[in-house]
Amino acid sequence: MYEQKYIDREKSWLAFNARVLQEAADNTVPLLDRLRFVGIFSNNLDEFFRVRYAAIRRLSLSGISGEKYLGGISAHQLIKDITEIVIQQQSESLRILGNIEAELERENIFIINETQITPKQECFLKDFYNQKLSPELVTIILNDLAVFPVLKDTLGYLAVRLELNNDEVRYALIEIPKNINRFVVLPSEDEKQYVILIDDVIRFKLKNIFNIFDYKTVSAHMIKITRDAQLDIDSDLSKSMLEKIASSVKDRRIGEPVRFIYDSLIEDDTLRFFLDKMKIVETDSIIPGGRYHNRRDYMSFPNLGRYDLLYKPNEPLPVPGLSLDGSILEKISKKDYLVHAPYQSFSYLTKFLREAALDPKVTSIKITLYRLAKNSQIISSLINAAKNGKRVVVQIELQARFDEASNISYAEQMQTEGIELIFGIKGLKVHSKICVIERTEDGKNRRYGFISTGNFNESTAKIYTDVTLFTCHQGILKDTSKVFEFFDINYRVHRYKHLIVSPHYTRTKFIKLIDREILHALAGRKTHIKLKMNSLSDFKMIDKLYEASNAGVKIQLQVRGICSLIPGIPGMSENIEAISIVDNYLEHSRVYIFGNAGLTEVYISSADFMTRNLDGRVEVTCPIYDLEIKKELIDNFNLAWKGNVKVRYHSYKLDNKYKPKNHHAPFRAQFETYKYYQNKIAVLDEIPQKVN
Repeated sequence: MYEQKYIDREKSWLAFNARVLQEAADNTVPLLDRLRFVGIFSNNLDEFFRVRYAAIRRLSLSGISGEKYLGGISAHQLIKDITEIVIQQQSESLRILGNIEAELERENIFIINETQITPKQECFLKDFYNQKLSPELVTIILNDLAVFPVLKDTLGYLAVRLELNNDEVRYALIEIPKNINRFVVLPSEDEKQYVILIDDVIRFKLKNIFNIFDYKTVSAHMIKITRDAQLDIDSDLSKSMLEKIASSVKDRRIGEPVRFIYDSLIEDDTLRFFLDKMKIVETDSIIPGGRYHNRRDYMSFPNLGRYDLLYKPNEPLPVPGLSLDGSILEKISKKDYLVHAPYQSFSYLTKFLREAALDPKVTSIKITLYRLAKNSQIISSLINAAKNGKRVVVQIELQARFDEASNISYAEQMQTEGIELIFGIKGLKVHSKICVIERTEDGKNRRYGFISTGNFNESTAKIYTDVTLFTCHQGILKDTSKVFEFFDINYRVHRYKHLIVSPHYTRTKFIKLIDREILHALAGRKTHIKLKMNSLSDFKMIDKLYEASNAGVKIQLQVRGICSLIPGIPGMSENIEAISIVDNYLEHSRVYIFGNAGLTEVYISSADFMTRNLDGRVEVTCPIYDLEIKKELIDNFNLAWKGNVKVRYHSYKLDNKYKPKNHHAPFRAQFETYKYYQNKIAVLDEIPQKVN
């Protein structure tokens, strides 16, 4: 039997990010989208160090080995392993970026530096620097400062070395402005397009910046620091939750350094100066890199009008039978509907809320919010409802990581408009995606609502795949109302007839569902488990899936990110296959299918099989009763499983091996899913009535 039982979750996550990097290296991906994947890879890595690496570092510094929590590896060893993997990945990302830039040049797009500027471009940049860049620059001379400035982990900096004519060496720091686009589009010349990073514009103007110094040489190399993003919540009872979170977010900027990246060409004395001043030691993750950091900015690389170098966008499709023109509540009153974004339009959610805001019969709206768009139509609709006299209750998660400041701003805005806010439960994040409205019909109270796998966010709905169930099933929505009661009075544990709710019931319910499949298999009945999720890392759930495999249950797993389960091992997991799809859209929906000897049950959920989702958050899993929707979700799963493009196998080797085509025609799951919904519009089959 294979000795290792689990894959370390951090290494599995790094393997996921390597899959993102594979997209950047893939010649079949449009060039400008390949740059976007470089940016996503870098952004992911930043968040990994701010959260996961920082947590392991705290564990290591505490003197606890951490093997119990980390699947058998010590925190100290894991830090070393992570650093080695990241150094290799960073090197690979630089190689890939170089290849992309070479291919862009063949398309007459040139990313130039300060040594390649033409006289015409120099004239343009002089004006750009004087009018836009210079007023935004923060430059600090460091040698004589009593207190070294705090470097922010969201910014890049140029570490400057000045060697004066009297041989004295001075060091300075230039903060690269965050509120100016990193990429400056220069005037075209000879049908060629040119882009320069503002880092290099600054380098080009170094003489102007330091012209008061009598120096013989000046150089500038980029550095970047990543800090621990853990929030320390104040226990002061006199402060509101808004005040506590706001204070913690402000304090995050001085969190402990967990990673330091530097240009590998930086002078030795300059590197030593910054490491000493910032008190960064060898036990921290010190990573040599290239000339540019903060490569997450490539997510916003200008398209230059070259739409031929981008994925052709698919227009979101309508849901058959559900119009954005007529009454959405009237349609939902007759049957359930499923919206699968981005294949189908997210506008149905905002339409639902806008209609509820205006409908005289609607008395209340209750909704949970986790991550919101920058200019959220959801918030606008809720404020509109409050202005129309509806009771609006919003549970907004102030601790949604890296969205705290945005959510605080929205919370203050809603409070001003008279919306009732709930700030969650001590020790539990609220990650559920639910909404319920109450409407008076014939003197009686009737509920309508939706339950989703994803955030109510118009921006991410364009690139994240998520499913949302619209329903007026009174049993489901009565349970949904109980979840809001739990937010208010959280010492009372409710019983739910339909929904599966964390932290009280999700783990035990899924274990029962898996146990039932085991009993079917042992009795010789045909059965299966098909699970789609973002991450699978809870050891107890993995053990239960191993048990099901050993009982003969066929298990198919679509796990986009972390997969600590090791599939295909004789005597442990030989009946389990596990794949990951990384493509143009981010696979984000959670769909759980249990064969049940032919009486198939299907669920959608906000929860992954991670310990935090099962035991440490408020999550909602919803059964699907509508036969057509149930079939649709099973079809979606099977389409993805049939895919042989952009599909990688999970394995103990963490090698991201692609699923082979085996002489079959290429089958790209996301493209085929879009075609599936196009066909539904063409066919317009009548949808069976829901099962109550």
